[in-house]
Amino acid sequence: MLPWSADLAGRLDEHVIDSRLLRGNPLGDPHERPVWVYVPPGYDDEPDRRYATVYVIQGYTGHLAMWRNRTPFRQPFPETADAVFASGEAPPTILVYVDAWTSYGGSQFVDSPGTGAYHSYLCDEVVPFVDERYRTLARPEHRAISGKSSGGFGAMITPMLRPDLFGALATHAGDALYEYCYVPEFPQVVRALREYDGRIDRWWEDFSTRTAFTKEADQLLLMMLGVSACFSADPDGTPRLPFDPVTGRLLPEVWQRWLDLDPVRMVDVHAEAVRSLRAVWIDAGTKDEWYLDVGAQAFHAEVLRAGVPEERVHLELFDAGHGGIDYRYPLALSWLAERIAPA
Repeated sequence: MLPWSADLAGRLDEHVIDSRLLRGNPLGDPHERPVWVYVPPGYDDEPDRRYATVYVIQGYTGHLAMWRNRTPFRQPFPETADAVFASGEAPPTILVYVDAWTSYGGSQFVDSPGTGAYHSYLCDEVVPFVDERYRTLARPEHRAISGKSSGGFGAMITPMLRPDLFGALATHAGDALYEYCYVPEFPQVVRALREYDGRIDRWWEDFSTRTAFTKEADQLLLMMLGVSACFSADPDGTPRLPFDPVTGRLLPEVWQRWLDLDPVRMVDVHAEAVRSLRAVWIDAGTKDEWYLDVGAQAFHAEVLRAGVPEERVHLELFDAGHGGIDYRYPLALSWLAERIAPA
């Protein structure tokens, strides 16, 4: 396994979108966003051929440049994805790598007064941008979305909210079943905020003035602040924690806003959209630190209960934690590409 970049058999085009929807976002984050579009081998040789598309989104704190990160003895996903199509293992497919970074580390791919209109950005700006410039099959049955962790959450909810755009998904250890993946961290946050008189805004002021992640609780508090900004911000953009930061007691009205965005609970609300899905890949490690394997099983059960035929759904649990599961991405990509390809 060579420790430096390899040439692609396909082509990766790098674009910048000047987003109208992200202009003036609450955190003052850039409204000009990078978008990468991969076209498979042979794209330029068959000018009349049109292609299915898979949109790829990232986990919390992920940003587009991280797709090029290399770890020992593993290739980054743009290369392993390219290998899927170079080998002929799956029908040629266009891939779109989307950036939804915020100053808090992520957007959860939702629209929020605390972060910005990132769901609308993805659906109403990125998708049309790609369809206008590439030979896509611009119908939901030929458009999928895939992601891990928070990206897996985004992959689960986006086809439910926009079945007019997305008809398939792959979720790797996606956030789901919030009583298990989020609630166990609430008392840890209470302990960590004692140093800041129970005020997460004071922690943020401290975090913003020093080298990031130099205190033990930084990662935990960043995630809690960021997800609160995405799921339960006040109309003025102020993030609201779903629990009292001093006593730890749940705040029912705020917590309900989180539960309303739990993919497991959303299936019943969006059952008609779920039934229209052409392909659903669900996987997670059985040692996942956030019990997202349990969430995966719960989401799988709800998808089947909504009426999606079993042959359209793939559930796989494997021996792993939350990290180091990027080798799963090309497996799901190949499976999705087969199912969204034109007949």
